[in-house]
Amino acid sequence: MLVGDIGATKTILGIYSADSEARSPVVSETFPSDRYPDLYTLLNEFVEENSVKITRASFGVAGPVLDHRANITNLPWTIDEERLKEALNIENVDLFNDICAIANSIACLEDEDLTTLNEGVPVNRAPIAVIAPGTGLGEAFLTWDGDRDRDRDRVRDRYRPQASEGGHVDFAPKTRTEIDLMQYLYRNHKHVSYEDVCSGRGIPNVYNFLKGCGDFKEPAWLADKLTGVDDPTPIIVGCALSKERGCKICEETLSIFISILAREAANLVLKVVATGGLYIGGGIPPRIISRLKEGSFMDAFVEKGVFTDLLSAVPVHVIMNPKAALIGTARYGLELCRE
Repeated sequence: MLVGDIGATKTILGIYSADSEARSPVVSETFPSDRYPDLYTLLNEFVEENSVKITRASFGVAGPVLDHRANITNLPWTIDEERLKEALNIENVDLFNDICAIANSIACLEDEDLTTLNEGVPVNRAPIAVIAPGTGLGEAFLTWDGDRDRDRDRVRDRYRPQASEGGHVDFAPKTRTEIDLMQYLYRNHKHVSYEDVCSGRGIPNVYNFLKGCGDFKEPAWLADKLTGVDDPTPIIVGCALSKERGCKICEETLSIFISILAREAANLVLKVVATGGLYIGGGIPPRIISRLKEGSFMDAFVEKGVFTDLLSAVPVHVIMNPKAALIGTARYGLELCRE
């Protein structure tokens, strides 16, 4: 079985045998997505390099899956199940949202895959929320479901992932600085979403706003580092975390990001009453885990008036395993294969 985590920045592919566990592919490899014109070219290269006959494929993709097709958010790729079947010469191909894939991995994650920000008290069989800032901002949730297996006349209890595009809802600023940030972005965007300020794509927006407002000066050495780079986010985040060389504008950018992420995570928890827990995935949180553990995230997360006590009891975990989406996609595909 061929399994893929298809993202705007990177694509992780894995090959599984029928008796593999979701955490243990026979082989896996990571590719920069933007170096390939489309997914089909990348898949052909990977399959040929590994000299393996594929009989089934499952892909978690960074974007909504509608009518068995997906357009990758922040990447000019269109993925179609029928075309994948033709390209791989197989009959069974499944596409689903990559944040649903992360959600589907939670049952397979182990202690070393997680960092806990709040132990909380999980409510048994209650919904679970997943928010994942990476290139974009993904959101999903899990609901408990008892599904009867008619062939075996038994009930299989499990959590089922539910897709969402909540990262694209209107950004709701809270502080005076955030109101100014929204107005700054509104001049060009017209629709300002949480993804515009709370993602790898959004961090440069916050940085440029702070640079332009006059309260923070961009150091000359930082301006030199940022000149000509395609993705300034790793530099901004790295400078914000650096203990060797302080950088106020980068530190403030990251502080705003964390505050907005915490509040939107709490919004998601409240919308689906996710008292079963919150899991934070994506590529950014593991890189800023030291800042997330300092307490500002949880302070902003629980600040919801009459629901402060409810949110204080919600377990909050950061997913540290970069292959969580691959694991969740593999779990989904392997279950279908075995059934």
